[in-house]
Amino acid sequence: MRPKVAIIYNDPAPSRYQDLGEEKAVLGVLDEVEGVYQSLVELGYPVERIPLSPPLEAVSQTLASLKTDLVFNLFEGFDGCPETEAVVAGMLEGLNIPHTGCPASALSVAVDKGRTKALLQTARIATPRYQLLDAETVHLFHLAFPCIVKPCVEDASHGITEESFVQDFAALSRQVAKISAAYRGRALVEEFMEGREFNITVMGTDKLTALPISEIAYSLPPGMPRILTFSAKWELATVYADGTKVTCPAQIDLELKTRIEKLAMSVYRLLGCSGYARVDLRLNGKGKPHVLEVNPNPDISPDVGAARQARASGMTYSEFIERITSLALEGTKLPLGA
Repeated sequence: MRPKVAIIYNDPAPSRYQDLGEEKAVLGVLDEVEGVYQSLVELGYPVERIPLSPPLEAVSQTLASLKTDLVFNLFEGFDGCPETEAVVAGMLEGLNIPHTGCPASALSVAVDKGRTKALLQTARIATPRYQLLDAETVHLFHLAFPCIVKPCVEDASHGITEESFVQDFAALSRQVAKISAAYRGRALVEEFMEGREFNITVMGTDKLTALPISEIAYSLPPGMPRILTFSAKWELATVYADGTKVTCPAQIDLELKTRIEKLAMSVYRLLGCSGYARVDLRLNGKGKPHVLEVNPNPDISPDVGAARQARASGMTYSEFIERITSLALEGTKLPLGA
């Protein structure tokens, strides 16, 4: 018999993202859940879907009552509270329930871009220079323009618009104040790198595998900053979506490919990731890769990022889901085959 699987995910509900016009990212989890569910059914797993809603006390009770061998963890954090992603993973660990993806410790670090950047710098891993600022501390700015301003504790490109690209102090001050107020915390201000942009998914626990690299290829009108905005990801009928495409595998030479793979694996290990995670990078003016962000448990919907890279490696989508499942079951005594 195949192990029983329960897919957990955050049940979309009205939140501050709706007020910010960013509810499409919240609803995106439903496509991911459907894709994973259908694949697990195809693979012969007994599977159920478990939507989670606040408060955390209720979540704890729900998880404790599960009759399952494995949790397929698609929980992304409650709307407006991204830090709860790590809390729920920690609950699973406390209950000794095997689950897919990264541990709570990696999720906790990665959701806080400031903590991640500090860890990268301490490990001497190349990353753009940055500061954490709000309206009261913006006068301490000492980086070089142009810069990118984004929320410090968010994912899915929340808060990233054309205005996030700033070239003078007045624009910086406006954007830092806006982001700090809208997302209730300091803004991450980062020096912008003009070079090519890539991302790569790493899979594994002890032995790591890098999937084919994707390049974010920009063909935007003159004057529009080459950045991956919220609209590029989530709003198809926009200039940014039309002018932001993905090439996978990326058309790069073997030397750069090897450098990116080794760098991504080093970052994966540094944050204590397991299962699967995506690393976002950009080249500086000299062609050196710099780490922008680390995304444990990235979106694995059938038609996006990680799944696209899995297909480029020769896997079907169901084989990709099977691989994620098998990684989660490594070290347990549960059978994988039918």
